[in-house]
Amino acid sequence: MSRAAVRLVDVAEQAGVSLATASRVLNSSRPYGVRADLRARVLEAAEQLGYEPNHHARALAGSASMTIGLVVHDVRDAYFALVAGAVVSAAEEHGLFVTIVNTYRDPEQETKYLRLLRAQRPRAIIVAGSGFRGEAAEPILAELKQFEASGGVVVALGTQHAGHSIDVGNHDGARRLAHSLCDLGHREFAVVTGSAAMNTVADRVEGFRQGLSERGVELGESAVHYGEPTRETGRQAAERFAAARAAGAQVPTCVFGTFDLIAAGLVGGLTQAGIVVPDQVSVAGFGDVPPAADMTPALTTVRLPLEDIGRRAVELALLTEGDRQLVTVEPEVLLRQSTAAPRER
Repeated sequence: MSRAAVRLVDVAEQAGVSLATASRVLNSSRPYGVRADLRARVLEAAEQLGYEPNHHARALAGSASMTIGLVVHDVRDAYFALVAGAVVSAAEEHGLFVTIVNTYRDPEQETKYLRLLRAQRPRAIIVAGSGFRGEAAEPILAELKQFEASGGVVVALGTQHAGHSIDVGNHDGARRLAHSLCDLGHREFAVVTGSAAMNTVADRVEGFRQGLSERGVELGESAVHYGEPTRETGRQAAERFAAARAAGAQVPTCVFGTFDLIAAGLVGGLTQAGIVVPDQVSVAGFGDVPPAADMTPALTTVRLPLEDIGRRAVELALLTEGDRQLVTVEPEVLLRQSTAAPRER
């Protein structure tokens, strides 16, 4: 490997440390509490590999403020609150401040805030909200690429087609959940989800559909109900299912709410209508936000390591050189009391 080709990630791998630790040792005048043995390993690896810092990139980073911009849909949402808390905690360890903006799932709002953040010249921008599909994504992507071109670092949770990326496991987690629900014996499903314009929604619906198909079950388009990722969307869907059931129509034995909030609304709405969960209808969610385990019945869901995702995002935000990185996290299906084998009809 030529000296010019040696990247910071190569040094980190050689030393057996994280990217953030290698960056603190080699790209900072103060290594923020790095243990002496780790510092020695990083310096030794850098010398062995012939690592030479990219001074141009460091100069760009040095000219920016010691802040990180964090873009979320709504920090009041437990999902984003956990990610934001981890980002703030990890950033503080590096002497960085975090500016958080809420977009409320409005692509125009997101574009405006990205433009404002760029003007403040943060060190990095972490986009934690779902990317958008179609034309709505174009101005957002343009802002992110302009920020990169000026020397800033972009970290995207999910699909943004810019900067470093963290695959949070939306598609794979939903696919695994479908397998588990089919293995319980379910063959009749409905999905209640958010806006079709969001990448997160598309990834979870497509992953769930693929998982069902792999078990020989087809999920028709009419079985997918779009709305907003809120408890109210789940409650309204539950009312429709209850009305159809009262009219003698066949309803699904299992409903997948692609966000835990939707699933919570489904459980509450079905229970209020006199439909017992899971004896008569099973319900599953996605995310494993803190209330999921405390519901009655406790919610079957897909756990994403949200705090780890937040910390990894900061590690990527500290990189000032090298190729774009893709980090993949492992989702975990948690079967709880809100799902059970379907009763015979």
